Amino acid sequence: MANKLKKNDSIEASRGLITAHHGVEVEVAFATGKRRMVRVKRNSGHVVGDEVEVTGEILLRLPRRTELRRRDGGGGIHLVAANLDVLGIVVAPNSQAGFIDRAIVAARVAELHPFVVVNKCDLEDTALLLAGLSRVYAGAVSVFPLSAKERTGLEPLVAYLSQGHRGVFVGASGVGKSSLLNALCPAIDLKVGKLSEQSGLGRHTTTVSTLHALAGGGELVDTPGFRDFGLVDILTDELATHFPGFEEHGHLRCHFRDCRHRTEPGCAVIKLVEQELIPADRYAVYLELLGEVESDQREARSRGWKN
Repeated sequence: MANKLKKNDSIEASRGLITAHHGVEVEVAFATGKRRMVRVKRNSGHVVGDEVEVTGEILLRLPRRTELRRRDGGGGIHLVAANLDVLGIVVAPNSQAGFIDRAIVAARVAELHPFVVVNKCDLEDTALLLAGLSRVYAGAVSVFPLSAKERTGLEPLVAYLSQGHRGVFVGASGVGKSSLLNALCPAIDLKVGKLSEQSGLGRHTTTVSTLHALAGGGELVDTPGFRDFGLVDILTDELATHFPGFEEHGHLRCHFRDCRHRTEPGCAVIKLVEQELIPADRYAVYLELLGEVESDQREARSRGWKN
């Protein structure tokens, strides 16, 4: 429970870190070890990971180094967390296609280092998934195979996070994010939801965003689960630059600097696809995301004209 300030406590400005968001109030941790709750407006924009300055009941947010946003299935934009440096993308059998690529692009544009966690490796179906992901993302991002339930394969991930990283796990409900956090931070004891028999997806078990320190070093933010990861304010050239699988051919140059790798003459990516150096299925995923980005840009321009 957060410690409350006593009447004789100083009301001078103190710097702290938001470690939990409860809708109309946030928990702030200070360097002294003291914690307290501060009331905020429901749509204040504060998120876990924000560095703040607190004076009495007044909370001032300090500039963010990084922020991660995502678009939900209904088109709404949500700020996930602030001042992160890594993004863990958790997947398991039955994960949505395209989720990993969207998250990797979003992370790279936000200047975060993405990595993939393949959970439930104790299940037979996961071996095929792991083999496919290793083939697609080898050399692009780190892949950590493990079983949170059986507490196996955790050591490489713990060693990576203990390098002082502050990160967040993203992934559809049912991939085992809560189980993974429980394995990494046993003290938090998050509830684990059962899979829905109809959808095969897990129920949302986290309703409050919280930040947790790992015993060996590093921090993790736990956020309410979501089933999609739409791109937000991504430019077409950013997608072309950060799409996983294109970067290994970065020494090649297209004829046009603003090439979108669709039908432009002199496109190096199209040539690599024709030569089967970039798999056709990966190129198809890129074109799908390109359509999403272009649609988002058209909507943004439309909103600007209306304003």
